[in-house]
Amino acid sequence: MKRPASKSCKKIPKIEVVDLFCGIGGLSFGMKSKGFNILAGYDLDSTCRYAYETNNEAKFIYKDIKTVSADEIRAKYSKKSIRVLAGCAPCQPFSSYAFKNKKKDPNKYDLLYEFGRLVEEVEPDIVTMENVAQILSFKEKPVLHDFVELLRRKEYKVWVNPVYCPDYGVPQTRRRLVLLASKLGDIKLIPPTHTKDDYVTVKDVIGDLPKLKAGETDKNDPLHRAKVLSPLNMERIRCTPYGGSWHDWPEELILQCHKSEKGKTFGSVYGRMVWEHPAPTMTTQCTGLGNGRFGHPEQDRAISVREAALIQTFPKTYKFFADEKDVAITKASRYIGNAVPPRLGEVIAESIIEHIETIMTI
Repeated sequence: MKRPASKSCKKIPKIEVVDLFCGIGGLSFGMKSKGFNILAGYDLDSTCRYAYETNNEAKFIYKDIKTVSADEIRAKYSKKSIRVLAGCAPCQPFSSYAFKNKKKDPNKYDLLYEFGRLVEEVEPDIVTMENVAQILSFKEKPVLHDFVELLRRKEYKVWVNPVYCPDYGVPQTRRRLVLLASKLGDIKLIPPTHTKDDYVTVKDVIGDLPKLKAGETDKNDPLHRAKVLSPLNMERIRCTPYGGSWHDWPEELILQCHKSEKGKTFGSVYGRMVWEHPAPTMTTQCTGLGNGRFGHPEQDRAISVREAALIQTFPKTYKFFADEKDVAITKASRYIGNAVPPRLGEVIAESIIEHIETIMTI
């Protein structure tokens, strides 16, 4: 989408970003594509280093956020730049799955407090945070409330709302919470770029990829690779009609767990996507047939790693591994499912640019 002409004839200062909980760099990449200078990304998964550094041309720092000091972060920014501190604290404790799973790791939801500590001590010009929408109703600890109150005490103007990602060109029915905060003045996310009439669909992003069988890899694209299916699951996917799920199977194919009252509520499991609409939310298990509606619309298999990456808005040029010919599908799926969609990173960057341009006209 083409941005409107600048509201100011003044040149925007350099915008510099430090990305906490950076993973393989989806958020950084989206911001970089809009001209932001990505300084560094922090994460505790050292295997993300190659993808982060290769695609973002920034330093990956393997370090626990609890040991990161404000002085260390401050030293990375240059003088007279707009300093952005970005991050997506691990969302598993706040996800819909976590609400059903009683064995939560309390240390993970404390990570947002660590993010808050660094904001309080560094005092960047702008803060952005992305997380699952369920954090709004998380009752065990008021982590989001505490984070927002900290920002307001430090005199940030705060915008925080759930966002339906198809409204911004992300081809999946993902709902995420986006927070923007600025010491420079009022800030908000740009208006939606898409409507129901022109949402980006499954067909738009993966409809032209070569056909694959389960367990097969495209000879020209090592990431266009689908998981092997057992003979029983092959029979199940063949019995799943377009847009259907396990509800459409004959009785002898239905799993025992789905026959219980609780199991009947999982209607999308083993389901097929449809071409005409956005895909479901990509998860860390998005290439597994039994983990959601991740069946290909027409082919008898789950979606490939490449298809998951495209639905997550990673371009085909994005490098996930130094050697993509020997890719662990499970690891690749985890990278993709944990990532912030780069398109959402672009939208956040566009919002920051518009905010700065507005401030410069006052």
